[in-house]
Amino acid sequence: MSESTSTTASADGGEPGPHRLAGTPRPPDRETPSRPLIVQFGHEELVIRRRYATASIVNDILIAVWFIVGSVMFFSEAWTVPGTWCFLIGSVELLVRPVIRLGRHVHLRRVGGSTEAAHLASSQDY
Repeated sequence: MSESTSTTASADGGEPGPHRLAGTPRPPDRETPSRPLIVQFGHEELVIRRRYATASIVNDILIAVWFIVGSVMFFSEAWTVPGTWCFLIGSVELLVRPVIRLGRHVHLRRVGGSTEAAHLASSQDY
């Protein structure tokens, strides 16, 4: 006995496709596992993304260091002024994060990266 697929529509109104026989009900969407979206990038675009991701990670580490050092300096009154400067530098570093993201976005647009991928990646916050 051989099974064959039919080109007629199934009972649920969907196309039968090669994996289902006509009349076989389509499983509900909640039972169908979602597949990850796979987007292909060029090699140059991936290198650019890695560099900006690394810059963002280094920036985040520096922010933490400035605020930790500033906090420790505030334990002594003699170190209050240098601690305040550490807080100020850390606050400026917070401004660097969106500058890195904007720079990455502009750089990707210049090399011809896909606008959808650039927009999607901007939600990753790096």
